[in-house]
Amino acid sequence: MKEKWRTWKEKIQSIYSHNTGKKAVKGARVTYSVMWNLFLIFIVIVILGGAFAAGAGAGFFASLVKDEPIRSYDSMKRDIYDYTETSDLYFANDVYLGKMRSDLEREEVKIDDISDNLIKAVVATEDEYFYRHNGVVPKAIFRAMFQQATHSAVQSGGSTLTQQLIKNQILTNDVSFKRKANEILLALRLEKFFDKKQILEAYLNVATFGRNSSGHNIAGVQAAARGIFGKKASELNLPQAAFIAGLPQSPFGYTPFTQDGTVKQHLEPGLTRMKTVLKRMYDGGYIKKDQYNQALAYDVKKDFAPPGESTLEKYPWLTFEIEKRSIKILAEMLAKKDGYETKDLQKDKNLNNSYIEMANRDLRQKGYKIYTTIDKNIYDAMEQAKDKYPYFGPDKPQVVSDTATGGNKTIMEPVEVGAMLIENKTGKIISFVPGRDYKRQQLNHATSALRQNGSTMKPLLVYGPAIELGKASPGTVLPDVALRLSPAVNRPWPTNYDRRYSGLVSARYALAKSYNVPAVKLYKDILPQQPAKYLEKMGFTSLRPDDYTNPATAIGSLGVGVTIEENTNAFTTFANQGKFIDAYLIDKILDKDGKIVYQHQVKPVDVFTPQTSYLTLDMMRDVINIGTAAGVKRKLNFSADWAGKTGTGNEYFDSWFVASNPNVTFGIWTGYDHNKSLKTSGLSYSQRTNFLWADLINAAYKINPALIAPKTKFEMPGGIVRKSYCAVSGLLASSACSKAGLVQSDIYNAKFAPTKVDDNLVDGKFVRIGGRNYLALSSTPDDFAQHGLILNPDFISNMVGKNFRDWSQLIPKKDRWGKILVPSAKLVDNGKSPDPVTLAAAGNKLSWNAAPDRDIVGYRVYLAGGGISKVASITTGAGLSFTGGPGAYFVTAVDIAGKESAPSNLVQIGQ
Repeated sequence: MKEKWRTWKEKIQSIYSHNTGKKAVKGARVTYSVMWNLFLIFIVIVILGGAFAAGAGAGFFASLVKDEPIRSYDSMKRDIYDYTETSDLYFANDVYLGKMRSDLEREEVKIDDISDNLIKAVVATEDEYFYRHNGVVPKAIFRAMFQQATHSAVQSGGSTLTQQLIKNQILTNDVSFKRKANEILLALRLEKFFDKKQILEAYLNVATFGRNSSGHNIAGVQAAARGIFGKKASELNLPQAAFIAGLPQSPFGYTPFTQDGTVKQHLEPGLTRMKTVLKRMYDGGYIKKDQYNQALAYDVKKDFAPPGESTLEKYPWLTFEIEKRSIKILAEMLAKKDGYETKDLQKDKNLNNSYIEMANRDLRQKGYKIYTTIDKNIYDAMEQAKDKYPYFGPDKPQVVSDTATGGNKTIMEPVEVGAMLIENKTGKIISFVPGRDYKRQQLNHATSALRQNGSTMKPLLVYGPAIELGKASPGTVLPDVALRLSPAVNRPWPTNYDRRYSGLVSARYALAKSYNVPAVKLYKDILPQQPAKYLEKMGFTSLRPDDYTNPATAIGSLGVGVTIEENTNAFTTFANQGKFIDAYLIDKILDKDGKIVYQHQVKPVDVFTPQTSYLTLDMMRDVINIGTAAGVKRKLNFSADWAGKTGTGNEYFDSWFVASNPNVTFGIWTGYDHNKSLKTSGLSYSQRTNFLWADLINAAYKINPALIAPKTKFEMPGGIVRKSYCAVSGLLASSACSKAGLVQSDIYNAKFAPTKVDDNLVDGKFVRIGGRNYLALSSTPDDFAQHGLILNPDFISNMVGKNFRDWSQLIPKKDRWGKILVPSAKLVDNGKSPDPVTLAAAGNKLSWNAAPDRDIVGYRVYLAGGGISKVASITTGAGLSFTGGPGAYFVTAVDIAGKESAPSNLVQIGQ
């Protein structure tokens, strides 16, 4: 520099030496010295200023990044590859269901599975120096800063793909110098740890791309390719790739779809952006001229995916159920890692909520694959059968709150349904019916509705436990009479559904006909043994303290109710030889790398012995053969060894039918969400429920006959014997019982089979008056008395208690019980002789009027002439007539004490 100044000086001196002489030369020297010194001062100032500015800039940069930790390779790898990836859902047998409900749908893809067109398009558009820079491009940063400061119409952006990846995955989107400084620092560090291919793969999985054809937000090129064009990322052609590559600059400005999944009316912004991408690809040398022109002429609009029905829209109930159960599983797993157990979460609501929140976040972000037990074809078939069923019953008015007005409004509420199909031996929930219409009512009636289970409770809480405890067998005799079995009710309780009583019945018959009184009576007998504990073992989770002592629990009146799933699941215990296997829907959960993080384990719980289970099942077979579900068989398209139980809730609010065969158990409930009686004209409520059960199981059978209709029957275990017993007491039959024709037979657990001979029948005589039997008096004439059997009073007291008075209710109204009496069947003599009757004749037939006295046991017919002789004794109820030969006749009335009325008038027959 100094030499240049000297040369310049010499030129000046030469000029001045020819023109001005020595004076000019001297001035030039002074000027040169001043200019040189000024230049040196300027240079020093520039150097010092630059050094100061650089130092200040470095210091400022250091102050901005001083709090940023020095991140290790593992730390950065974890953050960069921690995609918020949507979890995938599967039916049974690895059948894909869809994406988990999420605010952002993402699907990870490897860079080798991404179209080369798309990779080039993204690089050309977002970062033309990607393969040459080390994480940042200084001039691009300065250019972006200048454009922003000058409010330039062209904003080129200063971030590389590496910086954008850092911003999305590690830092935030806030606009500040500190965040930008950290971004630059981390971008430089990231480029030291990862190669370009790894960085690009991460970016392509992170970037957002607007909405898909279902209207859902999407991120990652795989979700973009599927959601916009219905293709994999590897299958995109050039214009499709260019369209997707242009979206990240303004995802919701350029996206072709609206929030509801329809194609926008104005697509120009997105199409213009696509052309910009193609131009940059051409300018960057990624495509040739002919490729560029062909892509510009291509109509990409025709490739847009049609409106897609999301998983939530097609299977709303199922999606939410999978979500709920998966969150619970993941929450318990997270808690277990921290040293907590499930019982800790149950005790501490806040602790439980915190883990639920963490599990919920993980489920939506970590790309799990969730495999369920639901058979898609059976689920779909049941939905179709439910939708076609015509006999649900009428809609009924219901007043509900109106959120729009703040007042009330009246709607018409339909009969709802919930049903559950479970595989016995595994506990797999094969299918369920959650309700009628999700848009009207979102409650999953199969899994979440708590309802009174009515008489379906009887095998679970009464007969099963009683048989297990040795307090009952199918042949046990129980009273079905007007007992007062609840101190809280000042009248006979309970009543039967038909408001009638049947007297002494076997436990088998009582269950088949669903009689309430025998069930409650037996339940009270075993109440000290706390039979509700059996319900706990069988998965009932909503029991309240009163449910353990309230006699109404025996007939399904619970504090809050039970779900259809739990009630159905409990019945599988009998089909599994007394072992309860908890029903489950989530089979396994895999992380995004394919590692199993959860696998369901079957853990049987011992509840009943195989003998108890078989005896209860055998009793429930009669429910379908001769009992309250007798109409079901003719509705089935197949045959199987079914055993089940119907149920009716209080005031006819609930209707149930649950049945098992050796393979599956299927339970159904119908009712109104707001309690209303199901009774209506036409088909009865129970028929409507039972027939719907049949339609649904027929639909399942059509899909999988081997599962739904096994050819095997329930296998009888060892330790079961068959015995004859007396229908009066359930004891071994005596000769008196045999003569009366009251011997029956049934099967027993050999440990609890009867060993004592019945001694509760006493020989006696009776008369029949007014259609009723009364004990004969010692003076009652033999010609009007019949031989019968009288129940032992002690037996009656043991059966119904000492305060029950109407003992006659114990005698069933069946012919074979016609000669069995109770000790209280007495008719008191009125103390006088009967009034005479009036006799008339028509041809050779005599007839007379009934004597007015109430204790008349019969009439005697006499023939007069050549002495008086009795020709007939006619018992009361046998008629008031007699056909005789020629002669003179008269008739007398006879009462229970043997007193005889005066003769009637004399009547002549023939000559």
